[in-house]
Amino acid sequence: MPVTRLPQELLTGSFTGLAARDLGVTRKRQRQPDVAIPTRGIRVPFGGAGGPAASLRAYTELDSKSVLTHHSGGRIWECALPAWMQEDWRIHIARERNGSKPRRRNVVGHRLTFKAGEVVMHDGVRVTSPARTWLDLASLITVDDLIAAGDSLVCAHGPDFPRPKDGLCTVAELRRMVGAHPGMRGMKTARLALTEIRVGADSPQETRMRLVLARSGYGEPVLNYVIRNTWGQPAVWPDAAYPEQRIAFQYDGGHHADPLQISSDVRRQALTQRLGWREIRVYKEDLDGDKPFLLDKVRAATMPSAERQTTARTYT
Repeated sequence: MPVTRLPQELLTGSFTGLAARDLGVTRKRQRQPDVAIPTRGIRVPFGGAGGPAASLRAYTELDSKSVLTHHSGGRIWECALPAWMQEDWRIHIARERNGSKPRRRNVVGHRLTFKAGEVVMHDGVRVTSPARTWLDLASLITVDDLIAAGDSLVCAHGPDFPRPKDGLCTVAELRRMVGAHPGMRGMKTARLALTEIRVGADSPQETRMRLVLARSGYGEPVLNYVIRNTWGQPAVWPDAAYPEQRIAFQYDGGHHADPLQISSDVRRQALTQRLGWREIRVYKEDLDGDKPFLLDKVRAATMPSAERQTTARTYT
């Protein structure tokens, strides 16, 4: 006998057994093979179309005092997380300090103190705000990983960019969050990271590229820089730039191996050169080691032209 289809309201993500019952779904139907039961009272339909918030929604619907935090909050905000944390799919849930710690299968429970505005509703779930999520991560990850997480939350692009973007929070909000919780675990890491968070890096690798340059003798590059054509119109949007030297940095990730992307990259590089700039294409391997090869590329690009012509190595 075919299994009856679940109501559409339950197909977007996780749901509670109580919500299913209210929609007329029997307990037996909730236990069919197309529904997972990760923990008591919670169901997840296989093939659900929702995103991270939808998949975790039932955890806060089940308990009005629970808040998603740490890794789970980072996933909901699409925050840059280190690889080991992306692979840890346990659910992080907190209650107020005066309550009991959440305890259930596949859940890491916390007891935390929240100030006004640090818990918000987003896409149907209670979750720590972007700035508070970042601060909670400070006790778990390194300074550089926390910088990348902060960069991803404050990243914004203005109207001159093909896809303007608003940040989820500002550097000032991160600074206020640090000031509001002086005794929290990870505060030293948070303070160190805060000094190096910048607006404009679209990925952890772009953050890493920026840090390699900023910590070298070449100095910190400019993010969100726009190269304009002779009519003053936006023409090229480098990932980072040294405007005085007219050097544009473009980080090439895995998607740049796509044939259409390769063609686009070639056109962009040609346009950059026609506008009088040098483009340095940066790959993951260029950022590795104590002496990243990226610095050799910058040195080659800043050589006098005569010396550069005699250099045998190809850098771009």
